[in-house]
Amino acid sequence: MKEISPPWPPDGLPHRRLCLAADVEQYSRLDTRTQSAVQADLVRMLDEAAALTGLDRAAWTRQPQGDLEFAVLPEATPEDAVLGPFIHHLAVRLGDRNARPATQRVRLRLAVDTGVVADAALGHAGPAPVAVARYVNAPQLRAVLAILTAADLAVIVSDRLYQDVVRSGRPDLDPAQYVRAHVRVKEFGGYGWIRVPGHARDDVRTAVAEAPGPEPSPEGEAPSRTHLSQYVHQGAAVGRDVVGGLTVGLPVPPPPTGAGPAR
Repeated sequence: MKEISPPWPPDGLPHRRLCLAADVEQYSRLDTRTQSAVQADLVRMLDEAAALTGLDRAAWTRQPQGDLEFAVLPEATPEDAVLGPFIHHLAVRLGDRNARPATQRVRLRLAVDTGVVADAALGHAGPAPVAVARYVNAPQLRAVLAILTAADLAVIVSDRLYQDVVRSGRPDLDPAQYVRAHVRVKEFGGYGWIRVPGHARDDVRTAVAEAPGPEPSPEGEAPSRTHLSQYVHQGAAVGRDVVGGLTVGLPVPPPPTGAGPAR
């Protein structure tokens, strides 16, 4: 009897992936010719940084958006290689490019997260692509580049990656370089960790503190689970907490003003 092979997984099946977004700061102020040159340089620098790290850029699922590249990396990608050597090589390539005479300076915001990703009609769906899009536009990340004018690159990683990878004691990753910030962009709320290659942590902390929006929480404090990105569906509140967990239940009204702690 002929053996029947199982069906292929359906298109759009979610997988856990590392997601990355690189965005050019103040791109819209450039003229058309310069924008074209900057786009080419961004792709070249990402290619070179990946090659020097031993990452296969041809295997990345890339979604160019003019001044920004969003990418979903293969499942086997080592997260510590991206957060360590890849970012180092990207910072060096960017610095070398900006040191050339008569060259329009390029400054980058880079965001990295890991989580569930599914192919979709317009690119990708899932919590990780949404989170990366919000992190890369975090007010704190923009403030870092606005205040630290000598910086060419500002990096933000999700709290999940910081806790699981940065704090793991792996080579090329120093937790002391990062400053935590509570990011709220649109409906998204979550903690991110910011570092600026070549700049002291105290300088980054000062810039983060001057950003508009929620104040960064004290370091070492567990993320509050009361900050939710939430919507209501069929009478139930569905939301994602700041560390990526999913909550489903009846909407909870706020406590009355002046109410004391529950006993």
